[in-house]
Amino acid sequence: MENTTGGKLFLVPTPIGNLEDMTFRAIRILKEADVILAEDTRTSAPLLKHFGIDKKAYSHHQHNEHQATAEIIRFLKEGKQVALISDAGTPAISDPGFFLVREVLKHDLPIECLPGATAFVPALVNSGLPTDSFVFEGFLPVKKGRQTKLTKLAAEERTIILYESPHRLLKTLEEFCTYFGEDRQASVSRELTKMYEETVRGTILEIKSHFENNILKGEFVICVAGREPQKKEKRSYRKDQPEEDED
Repeated sequence: MENTTGGKLFLVPTPIGNLEDMTFRAIRILKEADVILAEDTRTSAPLLKHFGIDKKAYSHHQHNEHQATAEIIRFLKEGKQVALISDAGTPAISDPGFFLVREVLKHDLPIECLPGATAFVPALVNSGLPTDSFVFEGFLPVKKGRQTKLTKLAAEERTIILYESPHRLLKTLEEFCTYFGEDRQASVSRELTKMYEETVRGTILEIKSHFENNILKGEFVICVAGREPQKKEKRSYRKDQPEEDED
């Protein structure tokens, strides 16, 4: 359906650390937007000020997005340009945004997602693990479903990418040793694009030992090598083996 209102929802990525990663286009869209939605206005305010965007941002997060979406749809139907940003990275990637996108599409209203920063891409490329095929899992379930998810991922043959917080990192690596095996190759990146950016590569056990003896600070991206494909057994036939009768 053709959009006749002129309103559009823009998903605008913001830097995950280094402010130089903000794009010219993202700055322009935020300056032109009628409404800016932010995951946390306390985080977005310094960012907007830094780039000379003199506009108030309104809170849009997982606790209010269901209630706020109806009003946002109304803004779009009135022809307003609405921009959504998260605290860092691309909206809807382990951040609020998916619900809003789905509801906007239900109303046949246009959406434009700008390319930009997201943490798992540089972590994957930096890891040295295969990048031709991978699965992004975001954050693991904290309690319910966690063991089921780990059991499923243990059989995954693609590179696995996950996010993790500092206070759960060692527990997660310990579980990886149990479910994936201590010798599975992995990579853990933290503080990406920031001054103290660090990437540790090796076996899961080696990485766990490293972080047991170092300060756990920042947001972490874990990349784990997929399981080696199981070789199929070939059936051997003797020359004198009788052929099976056809039905």
